[in-house]
Amino acid sequence: MWNIFAAVGDIAFAYIFSNVLVEIQDTIKASPKENKVMKRATFYGIFISSIFYVLCGLLGYAAFGNDAPSNFLTAFGFYDPFWLIDLANVCIIVHLLGAYQVFAQPVFAFVEERCKKRWPESKMMNAETCIKMGSKKGWSLSLFKLIWRTGYVIITTLVAMLFPFFNDFVGLLGAISYWPLTIYFPIQMYIARTKTPRFSFVWVWLQILCVVCFILSLLAAAGSLRGLILSIRTYKPFQAKS
Repeated sequence: MWNIFAAVGDIAFAYIFSNVLVEIQDTIKASPKENKVMKRATFYGIFISSIFYVLCGLLGYAAFGNDAPSNFLTAFGFYDPFWLIDLANVCIIVHLLGAYQVFAQPVFAFVEERCKKRWPESKMMNAETCIKMGSKKGWSLSLFKLIWRTGYVIITTLVAMLFPFFNDFVGLLGAISYWPLTIYFPIQMYIARTKTPRFSFVWVWLQILCVVCFILSLLAAAGSLRGLILSIRTYKPFQAKS
């Protein structure tokens, strides 16, 4: 039962895209309208990702049952043919490079903007050096950005190496951020935008949806926390399992 709750958190994490959706929509040109473009993109994106997640879940359970590994590429899933495993790992690397940029760039921009406002006269915060490559237009290099972004990547990498509990962390993050970002705020914005009357049919069902998803988030958080506690009890830092 606890594993089911943790799996709900993993599924929730896969669909936390509301904050990224707004960022993308803000950069789309006005013709055609942003809402039409994003509705189509969201539909196809969710549909295609759902197919992959359902296939992995169903095929993994059909092949291994309750002993299905959390990662088919690194656990005891299968090892032949090697070229297929290597190709899958390369695809994951390409995917994570883009995903890391999508989630890290807003953090970089937020910290850098706050630092510039906090120390407006600091040369380190504001100075940029132009580096030219041949006859082409040069690109700007900021010492502060170089140090801050490099340090951020190093620290997050060390944390990931120190606590390699991927499924449990993904489930916990999904449980924490799924309800407020994907359910509560969009529903409240919709109610405010459409001026939905209180205690009307639509308003009541939206509130029921909000409460049900909140309960699911609590259950997912509990399952993920239990998994983390059990994993930490037997974990030795920076040691690979043979």
